[in-house]
Amino acid sequence: MTDTDRHTQMANAIRFLSMDAVQKANSGHPGLPMGAADIATVLFSQFMKFDPTEPSWPDRDRFVLSAGHGSMLLYSLMYLLGVEDMTLDDIKAFRQMGSKTAGHPEFGHAGGIETTTGPLGQGLANAVGMALAERKLAADFGAELVDHYTYVLASDGDLMEGISHEAISIAGHLKLSKLIVLFDDNEISIDGPTSLSESGDMLERFEAANWDTVRIDGHSAADIATAIERARQSDKPSLIACKTKIGYGAPTKEGTSKSLGAPLGDEEIAGTREALGWPHAPFEVPVDILDAWRIVGVRAVHERTEWTKRLADADVQVRAEFERRMRGDLPAGLEASIGDYIKKLAEDAPKVATRKASEMALEAIVPHLPEAVSGSADLTGSNNTRTSAMTPITADDYSGNFVHWGIREHGMAAAMNGMALHGGLIPMSGTFLVFSDYSRPAIRLAALMEQRVIHVLTHDSIGLGEDGPTHQPVEHLAALRAIPNLNVFRPADVIETAECWQLALEASGRPSVLALTRQGLPCMRADDIGKNRSARGAYELAPAGDEAQVSLFASGSEVEIAMEARKALMDEGIAARVVSVPSFELFGEQDEDYQLTTLGKAPVNIAIEAAIRMGWDRFIGSNGIFIGMSSFGASGPYKEVYEHFGITPQAAVAAAKAALSNDS
Repeated sequence: MTDTDRHTQMANAIRFLSMDAVQKANSGHPGLPMGAADIATVLFSQFMKFDPTEPSWPDRDRFVLSAGHGSMLLYSLMYLLGVEDMTLDDIKAFRQMGSKTAGHPEFGHAGGIETTTGPLGQGLANAVGMALAERKLAADFGAELVDHYTYVLASDGDLMEGISHEAISIAGHLKLSKLIVLFDDNEISIDGPTSLSESGDMLERFEAANWDTVRIDGHSAADIATAIERARQSDKPSLIACKTKIGYGAPTKEGTSKSLGAPLGDEEIAGTREALGWPHAPFEVPVDILDAWRIVGVRAVHERTEWTKRLADADVQVRAEFERRMRGDLPAGLEASIGDYIKKLAEDAPKVATRKASEMALEAIVPHLPEAVSGSADLTGSNNTRTSAMTPITADDYSGNFVHWGIREHGMAAAMNGMALHGGLIPMSGTFLVFSDYSRPAIRLAALMEQRVIHVLTHDSIGLGEDGPTHQPVEHLAALRAIPNLNVFRPADVIETAECWQLALEASGRPSVLALTRQGLPCMRADDIGKNRSARGAYELAPAGDEAQVSLFASGSEVEIAMEARKALMDEGIAARVVSVPSFELFGEQDEDYQLTTLGKAPVNIAIEAAIRMGWDRFIGSNGIFIGMSSFGASGPYKEVYEHFGITPQAAVAAAKAALSNDS
């Protein structure tokens, strides 16, 4: 068998496993795997540094299938290469309940799935973060331990999505030369030809963003190999536009949208078998072709073994630090350092905005946390995410620990996901809470993938004042709290802010949001600091003394309002208590006894938050009193804005007294 014939048959194995699996499931997208099989075959057989026996080894090349709808391409590759947890039975179970082979690739389901893709553009932006992480870790540990490429297979849809513009701009600016995007340029979308909605030149667009570009025949193994080799020598990120035919080989559906999002049908598959000279039964791969693929997998074992030797020969401290960071373990002394810092805060009791409290916490934490990489979407001075010791990561020096993301919230959030997925770094970056709308899809995926990514979202309410309702978030806390497996922290003071930072860092299997104020807040807790009370999600900050008549629940800046209302009620002989609620999610994870004790039995329950009511009924019940927002905000000095919307201690006191009067 000639090399050309071997390549063709290896690519056909991908094509037919993919179309057979889609047909069996009666659901899926066969066109992309059929069209891109030649690209994937050349990449893995000639270039990819990937050991199927250890698919998670740190210095592997990353392959991101950004076009997640073509998931059978990835699953077929992993089976053919010999990844242990991707069997032929898994291929046959495509899109079935409980299967590893989900409709779109899901991180953690099987080896070789580097990220969860499907929402178009996300994988491309994840890959930017992975490529940035590679450069940063190479600067930290040297090329002997970190020296690999990040490859992306992207579709027309990936490059239409707005996030792709943000992602390629970041990559080009930072000259992430080890990022190579293979564009499956088939000019087909679900509606039909891409000419229905697109007339731009992708190559010119990427060139303008400081990328190298080339257009090739995506079915020519020689052209693909030449282009990848050229890209590997570039000092810029590279786009290889591979002109392909979607549904390659299908007698009536090749090159049409009919092969994109639905099974081909038995008759069309039979015709494809005849056209491509593949007489084998469904899911059958000839022994010689399967062996050819398995030999490809074995080739990479040597590279991984050589790397393992280099790691073993490294300085003991360097090796220990590298392994710790890749495991995701926090430094041994970090918890004690945070504890000492909180003790000092209790002594000083500073009155600061929680965004400033966050900066203070980072000043204390970052020197003990070398894996921290912070950043901001062009709001550094407002988000307070850059400490005095941080230096920027640039195209000339990747050793820094701060990224100027520019005004690219979505690209930033998705790249942070890629950094976390790569391993060895803890990404944290900031913008305004209201702009979480821009980054929400990536935050959701971080939660789905269980990645430790930390979002510092400042200017968290109408308390930002004069910028007005366009910048004042009212529904955003509820929207973020609705995302499963996302911790949303809204600390009330400098101590809770430090506690929430500790919790966010310790939450290795979930992302976190810190919603922080613009306005200064007094220190609420100068005692009882020996334990992290925010870890409970909600706790009694101020007791009633006697049996409570009123329970006041609040988060963030409104805890101060609740405390003032409590004092006024107590002065009038009305027993009132205050419960601080920094995290709905963590409170929901406490045992029932703790929850019931914290909620209490007061006849009147009031929640105070400068946001919408959604979510608060779990604390106050459907008949409870909510003091907050039911509309958009308004422009003005923040104290006047609070007064205008009735979010004041006086309003809470009046509501409590009225409710008690009605009960009597």
